Amino acid sequence: MTDVDFDSEQYEKCREAGEILAQVRDEAAERVEVGVSHLEIAQWAEQEIRELGGKPAFPVNISIDEEAAHATPERDDDATFGEEMINLDIGVHVDGWLADTAVTVDLSGQDELAEAPAEALDAALEVAGPGVDVGRIGAAVEEVIEGYGYNPVVNLTGHGLGHWEQHTSPNIPNREVAQGATLDVGDVVAIEPFATDGRGKVQEGADEEIFALEREGSVRNRQARQVLEQITEEYRTLPFAARWLDSPRAEMALRRLKQQDIVHGYPVLKEQDDAYVSQKEHTVIITEDGCEVTTRSR
Repeated sequence: MTDVDFDSEQYEKCREAGEILAQVRDEAAERVEVGVSHLEIAQWAEQEIRELGGKPAFPVNISIDEEAAHATPERDDDATFGEEMINLDIGVHVDGWLADTAVTVDLSGQDELAEAPAEALDAALEVAGPGVDVGRIGAAVEEVIEGYGYNPVVNLTGHGLGHWEQHTSPNIPNREVAQGATLDVGDVVAIEPFATDGRGKVQEGADEEIFALEREGSVRNRQARQVLEQITEEYRTLPFAARWLDSPRAEMALRRLKQQDIVHGYPVLKEQDDAYVSQKEHTVIITEDGCEVTTRSR
């Protein structure tokens, strides 16, 4: 028998975050249409999370076509959706306890590429449970995606979720690996298959709109100091968007903080072949007999 208390405050807050997130994800996906503004969707979702009693765990990611992760609108972004493949990746925390989810909204007419990671996620959830090697989850994901005739993105993984930590161990691969970590009762993990009609590797692009605190530090510049205070008070170690910062000179302040290695940026990740990428993600709690999905539609 395990001594994990699934009724404890930690798990209740994880579930609350998941419930808020499922609602916001589904509503945000419904709002995505040709001609709608990226910034409008991101701001709507982030505000809705707050109104429902949570806080964004990271900026809403809106990845288009070959983009796989870390794309979020800038402050005055005027981009609108076209006939594209759109991935929405959204996170919520309640007092630092997290949930993370993603869905592909396909306006490009590639139904099967959008379906592949969703079916792969279902297969992964059937495998996930205590004592399971994460390599088995990766094998389940890979089998489904390759069955559709696509490739999994092999250098992106699912991950553990900690307290105020968006990425912790274990990493959960999207392909079969010989030996990985073993899941334990009580683990909270995000499983996120990515599929592509490219070779299945992402690389860093030039754009960077998402940042996170790397370490505590002191800075002489007044604006940089003000921005650092906002980061440490409001976001702690969680990722934040440049557009969330109140300072009128936030971009300059961020550059200074990056130069001193106090914050780090997350460059947009893109498929190496400029091929399309689709994604589906749920957060789960590993239970004694399998897993509980906290981000499922209610």
